[in-house]
Amino acid sequence: MIHITLPDGSQREFPGPVTVAEVAASIGSGLAKAALAGKINGKVVDTSHQITADSPLSIVTAKDADGLEVIRHSTAHLLAYAVKELFPEAQVTIGPVIENGFYYDFSYKRPFTPEDLVAIEKKMAELAARDEPVVRRVLPRDEAVAYFEGLGEHYKAEIIASIPSNEDVSLYREGKFEDLCRGPHVPSTGKLRFFKLMKVAGAYWRGDHRNEMLQRIYGTAWATKDELQQYLTMLEEAEKRDHRKLGRELDLFHIDDHAPGMVFWHPKGWTLWQEVEQYMRRVYRDNGYQEVKGPQILDKGLWEKTGHWEKYRENMFVTESEKRDYALKPMNCPGHILIFKQGIKSYRDLPLRYGEFGNCHRNEPTGGLHGIMRVRGFTQDDGHIFCTEDMIQGEVTAFTTLLQKVYKDFGFTEILYKLSTRPEKRIGSEESWDKAEAALAEGLRASGCEFEYLPGEGAFYGPKIEYVLKDALGRQWQCGTMQVDPNLPERLDADFVGEDGARHRPIMLHRAIVGSLERFIGILIEQHAGALPAWLAPKQVSVLNITDGQADYARTVAKTLLDQGFRVELDLRNEKITRKIREHSMQKLPYILVVGDKEREAGAVAVRARGNLDLGVMPLQDFRAKLAADIASKA
Repeated sequence: MIHITLPDGSQREFPGPVTVAEVAASIGSGLAKAALAGKINGKVVDTSHQITADSPLSIVTAKDADGLEVIRHSTAHLLAYAVKELFPEAQVTIGPVIENGFYYDFSYKRPFTPEDLVAIEKKMAELAARDEPVVRRVLPRDEAVAYFEGLGEHYKAEIIASIPSNEDVSLYREGKFEDLCRGPHVPSTGKLRFFKLMKVAGAYWRGDHRNEMLQRIYGTAWATKDELQQYLTMLEEAEKRDHRKLGRELDLFHIDDHAPGMVFWHPKGWTLWQEVEQYMRRVYRDNGYQEVKGPQILDKGLWEKTGHWEKYRENMFVTESEKRDYALKPMNCPGHILIFKQGIKSYRDLPLRYGEFGNCHRNEPTGGLHGIMRVRGFTQDDGHIFCTEDMIQGEVTAFTTLLQKVYKDFGFTEILYKLSTRPEKRIGSEESWDKAEAALAEGLRASGCEFEYLPGEGAFYGPKIEYVLKDALGRQWQCGTMQVDPNLPERLDADFVGEDGARHRPIMLHRAIVGSLERFIGILIEQHAGALPAWLAPKQVSVLNITDGQADYARTVAKTLLDQGFRVELDLRNEKITRKIREHSMQKLPYILVVGDKEREAGAVAVRARGNLDLGVMPLQDFRAKLAADIASKA
């Protein structure tokens, strides 16, 4: 007899081997129909999987995260099936699940067009409607290679040939299409109903620029029609908020082919940058950080000591002078240790907090660059805390509380906390890992944070906390971090004199709040859809005259506000006032002041707030007080 234990603890008994589908059917016809897969001891398997021993089992449906993964995986195969139906000469390569969807790479003689995507999606719907069974079979590796070579699928054959010769491989067939895959998959194509193809992009075979450029078709798939529609609506809103689009429209920055992955900041964009940087500088100052500045270029020998030259060399920009090799720094940490090492440090100096707006460069691949979100040259609000093991918890609590305030000021109120623990390959004693992980966890609890563990996701030298903010569209951005590192001080021979008079290694805490300023500003632009709060807005108010008769008064109003520290734009053009108001409104300024004869004579201004809100006429000093309060509140 075989005993199957269900999630509620109940058991079902079967006389012999039984499939996941048969177990689901024994529970009820509704569950049998909804079943997409099963989960046995943490592993997701096909509904056709045969259980031959006593096992725990949960039935996976579209309501489960694992079920959505199976749907997306299977929809990628459905995409390849449809492409082969419409374009038989196309060769299929790989098609994994990605966040919110999937993609599949194809080799074909011409580029796929938008019209092709429409046709492919229609064909996918037809194939899904056939509700064809998805059937798994297993072949020896060499037999599978020969099989795909016989089909003319040379890329698949190459993939399989890279598998050890003594291993079998699994194939999945639906209708006339068969593909290499570990699985699992939905039991039939009829389970795939809510999907949409999104775009085509280029992708090198095996990610190597020396190989053929393939065509990557991206798609999304969901469990329900409502979820699909919500996602598509979110994408439409995200497109409106795209920081690259708004950066052009609001004249904030641009990216130029003369410096790929580097940002040219325009006057208004640099004003925004400065507001963010100066705010963070005050955060440093008010929370015990000493601001430092390290050099951009450091000798190869330092990077060899830190291990970066061996493990990170291909991502570093290197140069040479007088027969010495150097690298532009990809991070600020080694420089801060060199500063720490100058002079003798005592236990009385700890915790010692350094902060730097450090310029870093990383040789990111061109295909990975994305506006100002993913660049090659960037500035970090980088901080490092040198402390003892016993100080970690207190530093984590203080840092977390500080980070929460900063994020709230920038308009982010929802934060996720994730604690990455020891990986399988690591250095250091179990006792030191126990202390570090416990200190991070207690530090989060002391700040009132609920968090999730990410087992095995820590660095080889220490655990870390990831602070993930959610934006207005529900997207997640990992910006903040707190990383425990006893390794780098050891490699660079940093120490302090303890209370016992002996020398000890400090613990180094790597911490960042906004991370890359470029990326964070991109997130900010998208969070606020370009309509930045008054304290961040590059221009806080514009002053518009109706006719030349109010030009002098408009100048006086603008100068008065400028002299009081506000960022003001003056528009005296001989244009209709309605046109000027429309143009300035499109620049998403917090306030527009209109002055005509009536306002001039009363020493007042007609105030329009963002969103085409008419606040009426008020004395200039009343407006000044209102704007000052708006800025101070960071609303």
